[in-house]
Amino acid sequence: MSDNPFIVEKFEFLGPEFLKEISKHAVVNHIKAKTEIIREGQKNKYIPFVLKGSIKVFTLNDDRELIYYCMREYDSCMMTFSSIFSDYISRIYSVAEEDSELLLIPVSVMHDWLIQFPAINKLFFQEYDKRFSEVMNMVNEAVFHKLDKRILSYIKQQISLTGNHPIKLTHREIATNLGTSREVVSRVMKKIENEGEISQSREGIRIPKDTNVSPV
Repeated sequence: MSDNPFIVEKFEFLGPEFLKEISKHAVVNHIKAKTEIIREGQKNKYIPFVLKGSIKVFTLNDDRELIYYCMREYDSCMMTFSSIFSDYISRIYSVAEEDSELLLIPVSVMHDWLIQFPAINKLFFQEYDKRFSEVMNMVNEAVFHKLDKRILSYIKQQISLTGNHPIKLTHREIATNLGTSREVVSRVMKKIENEGEISQSREGIRIPKDTNVSPV
């Protein structure tokens, strides 16, 4: 496993001894789309790194989702990592958005590695900085952007993430991910469709060619 491109890119700076350790303890798991990986209150057994696919990390409030961030290729879950400093109990939900492949490192092993290989902290500080920026962007959008802009931004993000265009997203799915109601989303979607920002059909939602779809 030590010659895996992800492991080489992510952990080679820690030296050959660490690569031996990760080959010894890490496992690869294949996750089907829409599969729940962990839920709030469960005990974290592994720290996941995404090799392929994407994982949604969120909390629930009155059955409405608040997305913290999406893990994509070579990303790790900082909310899971932070649990090793307390009781290993998850404070988030995570679900595979598409068929995904995860590298799983036992939490107890990672705890030992922090002492044995202190340089690994650099990697996680970088991940924390990335996730903190994403959460701040999410807060800014929720506070300062109108719902039509948030919906349009979400659609563009999903197109960039999946590579699917048109993309199939239900109004209920958009509502759940943005913390609002399906009825409100349907009304706003009709409005931005009339304004030429999107088009909707049986094939899915399409962004006009002259509208920029920014990568995520």
